[in-house]
Amino acid sequence: MPILNRAAELQEEIAEWRRDIHRNPELLFDVERTAGFVADKLKAFGCDEIVTGLGRTGVVGVIRGNRGDGPAIGLRADMDALPMTELTGKPWASTVPGKMHACGHDGHTAMLLGAAKYLAETRNFKGSVAVIFQPAEEGGGGGNEMVKDGMMERFGIERVFGMHNMPGLPVGQFAIRPGPIMAATSEFVITVKGRSGHAAMPHTVIDPILAASQIVTTLQSIASRNVHPLDSVVVSVTKFHAGDAFNVIPDQVELAGTVRTLKKEINAEAEKRMKAICEGVAAAHGATVDVQYDANYPVTFNHAEETVFASTVAGEIAGAANVETDVTPTMGGEDFSYMLEARPGAFIFIGNGDTAALHNTGYDFNDEAIPHGVSYWVRLAEKALAA
Repeated sequence: MPILNRAAELQEEIAEWRRDIHRNPELLFDVERTAGFVADKLKAFGCDEIVTGLGRTGVVGVIRGNRGDGPAIGLRADMDALPMTELTGKPWASTVPGKMHACGHDGHTAMLLGAAKYLAETRNFKGSVAVIFQPAEEGGGGGNEMVKDGMMERFGIERVFGMHNMPGLPVGQFAIRPGPIMAATSEFVITVKGRSGHAAMPHTVIDPILAASQIVTTLQSIASRNVHPLDSVVVSVTKFHAGDAFNVIPDQVELAGTVRTLKKEINAEAEKRMKAICEGVAAAHGATVDVQYDANYPVTFNHAEETVFASTVAGEIAGAANVETDVTPTMGGEDFSYMLEARPGAFIFIGNGDTAALHNTGYDFNDEAIPHGVSYWVRLAEKALAA
């Protein structure tokens, strides 16, 4: 089945919803306006149940089919934006300084709303569909909060599916793979303490900048010398804060950054090696060090059966030749991973075309992808809950 005629008819209306959300970006759990917008639309569509406040500010709408009792599936979109200043110059650009939808969550929300509108009109399935609108994907773990709030049990969700746009993948194409598709994320803060003094008399100090600089370079040996070449690990130092004057060697340096892996055991090894490297390098310089290492999102792991199902549905929409079924995993993180730990499911990428990259000040969701995404959601629901 190609793109739904109804999805094509609704494209401009859905795009207007998307642009309204885009003009009014909100961060993390503070998505009250967006959540209210979503709840109002679901009510207007005639959803059978609308629950707000899940995972603090999440929204779930339940649509029951007209073909009798059956299981429930969950379809998830994320609602939050990023703390960035938009530079697209689009008529619908952000009106909120320092906030923008630079990851396409506005498009994800709008596409799922479009699917909800269609499914509420047709109800051509048995059982029920729970449309999940989640806050705080961008670092807040909103997906985990919704799971901890008992969302799966409350709505009887047996399988759950997610979707994210992918710049560079042509509009009308999809990409997926079984197993790890996005990385586990960890964050670290390293504090190196020395002894301050005059920059012209370095022999009288313990220089934390020198020690910290060597820590930065030596941490790269985790990937090159401690992890199997066919496994994946990224160790990135993204902050280096030290000193306030030209002629003073400071007392301490703070480093911070992220670690990304596709296996839990690799993450554990990275933490172990990081602490050993920091302690060894600091000791060699006569400094001391404190390492705070916090595991964040787990690996986004697609279940085998659900991945085959999702790729088959995508193939019915786009044609099998336009579905990459073994896409290379990305080292970006995604808190849909918590939902995939709670229930079987799959996460798929949808093409956003030749646009700016995600988390870029020039990024904008491509509205041409809307009918493809809506059609995917609708067909997935109808096929998963076929009478």
